Amino acid sequence: MLPAGEIGEPPVTPCCSENGDQKKNLKEKSDISIAALVENEQVCEGTDNGDLPSCVSAFIEKEVGNDLKSLKKLDKLIEQMTENKMQLEEQVLTVSSEIPKRIHTALKKAEESKQFLNQFLEQETHLFSSINSHLLTAQPWMEDLGAMINQIEEIERHLAYLKWISQIEELSDNIQQYLMTNNVPEAASTLVFMAELDIKLQESSCTHLLGFMRATVKFWHKILKDKLTSDFEEILAQLHWPFITPSQSQTVGISRPASAPEIYSNLETLFCQLLKLQTSDELFTEPKQLPEKYSLPTSPSVILPIQIMLTPLQKRFRYHFRGNRQTNVISKPEWYLAQVLLWIGNHTQFLDEKIQPILDKVGSSVNARLEFSRGLMMLILEKLAADIPCLLYDDNLFCHLVDEVLLFEKELHSVHGYPSTFANCMHILSEETCFQRWLTVERKFALQKMDSMLSSEAAWISQYKDITDVDEMKVPDCAETFMTLLLVITGKYKNLPTASRKLQFLELQKDLVDDFRIRLTQVMKEETRASLGFRYCAILNAVNYISAVLADWADNVFFLQLQQAALEVFAENNTLSKLQLGQLASMESSVFDDMINLLERLKHDMLTRQVDHVFREVKDAAKLYKKERWLSLPSQSEQAVMSLSSSACPLLLTLRDRLLQLEQQLCFSLFKVFWQMLVEKLDIYIYQEIILANHFNEGGAAQLHFDMTRNLFPLFSHYCKRPENYFKHVKEACILLNLNVGSALLLRDVLQSTSGQPPATAALNEVGIYKLAQQDVEILLNLRTNWPNTGK
Repeated sequence: MLPAGEIGEPPVTPCCSENGDQKKNLKEKSDISIAALVENEQVCEGTDNGDLPSCVSAFIEKEVGNDLKSLKKLDKLIEQMTENKMQLEEQVLTVSSEIPKRIHTALKKAEESKQFLNQFLEQETHLFSSINSHLLTAQPWMEDLGAMINQIEEIERHLAYLKWISQIEELSDNIQQYLMTNNVPEAASTLVFMAELDIKLQESSCTHLLGFMRATVKFWHKILKDKLTSDFEEILAQLHWPFITPSQSQTVGISRPASAPEIYSNLETLFCQLLKLQTSDELFTEPKQLPEKYSLPTSPSVILPIQIMLTPLQKRFRYHFRGNRQTNVISKPEWYLAQVLLWIGNHTQFLDEKIQPILDKVGSSVNARLEFSRGLMMLILEKLAADIPCLLYDDNLFCHLVDEVLLFEKELHSVHGYPSTFANCMHILSEETCFQRWLTVERKFALQKMDSMLSSEAAWISQYKDITDVDEMKVPDCAETFMTLLLVITGKYKNLPTASRKLQFLELQKDLVDDFRIRLTQVMKEETRASLGFRYCAILNAVNYISAVLADWADNVFFLQLQQAALEVFAENNTLSKLQLGQLASMESSVFDDMINLLERLKHDMLTRQVDHVFREVKDAAKLYKKERWLSLPSQSEQAVMSLSSSACPLLLTLRDRLLQLEQQLCFSLFKVFWQMLVEKLDIYIYQEIILANHFNEGGAAQLHFDMTRNLFPLFSHYCKRPENYFKHVKEACILLNLNVGSALLLRDVLQSTSGQPPATAALNEVGIYKLAQQDVEILLNLRTNWPNTGK
């Protein structure tokens, strides 16, 4: 075989002894010859068949052509071609001498490789037959050995089984000895170890062993639990447990008899020993669970010592609030709810001061007070689950139960620090049947409340009408009562355990808002003829107040969380477009946007109706002012003192009276929108109907300017600093009509010579014209009659 370095390598050119110049010349000649060959080859390819005569003819034609002077190149071409031929012959000789050597070397190495391969094949055949022979010989041994290994494994399993039984019996004997010597702590520790072994053995398939282990643990657990429970209850009795009244808990904390240290020491010892039995107790005691329909969060069992402490209270609860006892009245849920809160309050100090340190000492993460509350809460949940089906269709009783439960939950969380992640009454109220009934009852009573609040004599009167600082919004009683109703509903469902239930209540609130809006609209339509009346304004204030409150709620953290939950629901159900989902996700919209938009539309319609009403009155009052003889009024120099046009008095009086009336009846924000809308219409009206419809001499222009700037504009100075800025058309028209003659002529010439050009705009701005277009300015200038006679 050829060496790797020799494969594909180009033949090496033999070294020559020429000096540097010769090498340079040779290289140049070689380059020229190569170029000539390349060109010759291209020429040959261009011929029909590529035969030698054609190639030569083409080459001669290319190099010499028709120019006779080019024949001088023939000697040089012949010399180059000769050298080319010699070089090619040398290369052919060199290659033909080296190739046979390489082929011979490759064949030799291939022969050697073939011999090695044959040797390996012979060795492999021999080895294969040896292995087969060995396997045949060892087969009986393997079968015997496999049977022995199976026997050994079987014996080992039996031995392990016996060891487990021996260990169980040994632990059982140890517990017995500890109990005989009254060494209860060691007996409890040994039982804990045995219970842990029981848990480990659960993966085994030895059912009899598992049964034996479980029976042994159960036997000793019952003995130890009974003994420790008896001793623990005796200690609790010495402490007058349970504390039924607040005075008892205070007495335990204040009075310290001589034996108190020993009692508390025994309490701690027994508590710790009972705590050790928790592992084995969980093997035999199934925690009480309500049906799955209530979706209670999973939680571990109440620790054993707290269970024992709860036992007398559980007995009392069942005695008083089950069966035919007089205290078990289905219409009085507040009795058992208040009783449980009282028990929690009575025992809080003892649990925090006496029991919690014990738990901390043993390294437990359990909170004694919360564990105690959790045990009592299960009594409440069982009672509610039993009572609710009995009063589900009695609206008054059911509503009363819900109200009492919500009050109980509020105090439990706020006063006693009960976490909302634990099982609580809201889980019972969230059960499907109960929850739907709750929604129905809430809707029913809310609609009844709305009926009563709108039919009340004080429905449209503000409660704070005599208190200026408080009555900025001028909110009628019905609107404030309605928003309070919504706020109460929010407080009711705020602590529901799931977002889906909260969203259903949110939809109820939105339905109520829409219903109230419809009712307001109906009352408004009855008052349409008196759109400036007290009730109409009160409705407008109510709409504005509800819209403002909903917009404020939209930024509340609680409703923002509901918005996120709604976004997830909508995304799953594909009920919204991508644009709407994007707006919700980016907080550009809120859960109340639909309601706010409807209310804002109603508010705008009502304001527009009021503005139109006042505007019609103003137009009627301005009829005489429109007919004023602006062409024949005396100039300012001819009058001692300028005074208001008598024909403008009805217009200004009407405007003043309506502004004062609505300022008193509408809230500040609404009145601001009202007068700005009115001013916008009034500005256009005076400009189009009075100014553009007349011609003005010098006196008429001055009188118009006086009426507007000294009488009309000041009417609005109480509501803004520069009222003239809201009358842009009128203000600028007065400026143009009152320009002195020279300035007016100059301005007109500029406008005529530079129509629509920047100089015209600059000239207008210079005299204070920013709003009016150039064409309007030219029209206004033509309304002047005091132009000089230029003879044109």
